[in-house]
Amino acid sequence: MIVTGPPVEIPDTTLTAFVLERARRHGDAVAIVDVDHGGGHTYAELVTAVRRAAAGLSARGFGKGDVLAVLAPNVPDYPVVVHAAVAAGGAVVVLNPLDTADDLAGRLTEAGARLVVTVPAEVDKALELARRTPVEEVLVLGEAAGATPFAALAVDGPLPEPEVDPAEDTAALLHSSGSTGHPKAVVLTHRNMIAKALLTSLVAPHGEGARVLAVPPFHHAFGLTMMMNAGLVQGSTMVTMRRFDPEAFLKAIQDHRITHLYIVPTMAVLLARSPLVDRYDLSSLRSIVSGGAALDPAIAELVRRRVGCDIAQGYGLTESMVSFMQDRVPAVPASVGRPAPGVECKVVDVDTREELGPHRDGEVLIRGPQVMKGYLGAEEATRAVLEPDGFLRTGDLGHVDDDGELFLVDRIKELIKYNGQQVSPVELEAVLLSHPKVADAAVVGVPDEEAGEVPKGFVVAREPVTPEELMAFVAGRVAPYQKIRRIEFVDRIPRTPVGKVERRTLKERPAA
Repeated sequence: MIVTGPPVEIPDTTLTAFVLERARRHGDAVAIVDVDHGGGHTYAELVTAVRRAAAGLSARGFGKGDVLAVLAPNVPDYPVVVHAAVAAGGAVVVLNPLDTADDLAGRLTEAGARLVVTVPAEVDKALELARRTPVEEVLVLGEAAGATPFAALAVDGPLPEPEVDPAEDTAALLHSSGSTGHPKAVVLTHRNMIAKALLTSLVAPHGEGARVLAVPPFHHAFGLTMMMNAGLVQGSTMVTMRRFDPEAFLKAIQDHRITHLYIVPTMAVLLARSPLVDRYDLSSLRSIVSGGAALDPAIAELVRRRVGCDIAQGYGLTESMVSFMQDRVPAVPASVGRPAPGVECKVVDVDTREELGPHRDGEVLIRGPQVMKGYLGAEEATRAVLEPDGFLRTGDLGHVDDDGELFLVDRIKELIKYNGQQVSPVELEAVLLSHPKVADAAVVGVPDEEAGEVPKGFVVAREPVTPEELMAFVAGRVAPYQKIRRIEFVDRIPRTPVGKVERRTLKERPAA
């Protein structure tokens, strides 16, 4: 059984031409501004800045086949850098400033990046990386010793018109989360990136006068494609924050009269439970989209009641965002919604690969214009996930119902094998989080001589509680083979920038 979204036509153009053609309609409206009201651009200014920077890059010999790296937090010039590089015919690789120097050097080398654009606070790191990689020059948004001001690139001239095949040529390289293995560089074409922005605008439209708080990092698919590009396409005003801080986040919503939020589940927990929320006026909010990891329906309902606006979650990987989206008021809160326009989904048996009907759990496969071209320089890894007919093997276990709603169970590789039985850590985490003395929790499988693996919980306690109390609490709510056998208390649960539990980090943690 294949479930499909409504038809959609993806424009046969380049990513920047698509975004800027929409941006030109909005003229003097503010496109993007810093949370402290600095360094912003109107839409007209954004179009001019991209054109002048692209012309400057082209004049310096940057073009088709070249890669520019962005090593920066969310700042107002981020879309200028991205779209200038793409307009010049090149591609961008977006990097997390918090990653280790070794990881960053590896990604720059793998991508063959010629240029790095960064911010003054990261210049020393960028210069050191340039010495270790093929990077030829470091440019800075502002001024800093040893780096060329990005503004110095700008020259008057027409927007470059390189020969680009939107369906084949690379626009962006983004890295998979790596929460369960080594992150891979995901190759996204112009068509892929256009589809991601267009589908987002269709399944989660902003409407007139939208103001979006840009908290999810632009170096992640969620922030770059669902928030930044989709926001520009819709003529919204984006307010950038360099890092998440609970009070600054709530104050920004109040002071900037934010109407739309893109958040990860940990931020939803803040909105649902934190006493800080009562100190701020959040009445401007119209809707919230949660992504990056599964959103607990109970938390979503608490947010709706407390904040007074719609909240829905979407589903997709870096390789396939945007694939599914709930309605603004989900008919089935436990699902992740129905397929986005142009998206097809099927569920197959994990072992036999037989296509399954409704309500039967198997691996979720996705096909559509938003699905990546492949992994950079990794043909074997690409073949392992992209089937000949274009379906992407997501690695997620789930099922669809009779109405085409998708329900996710867990990551297949993360399932714990206890005496041959499959145990979902996500289900156990939900039980732990329902305990009033638990602030945060994660579950992983750890080796056991008799059972193969046993579930172990890592818990951040809200108030004093014993491992025995928590294990008994879980045991009373799950099947015998699902019981948590060990508990370790920690100060925090390691998570990726979009809120996914870093299970690999927990598994490698020395035994307490």
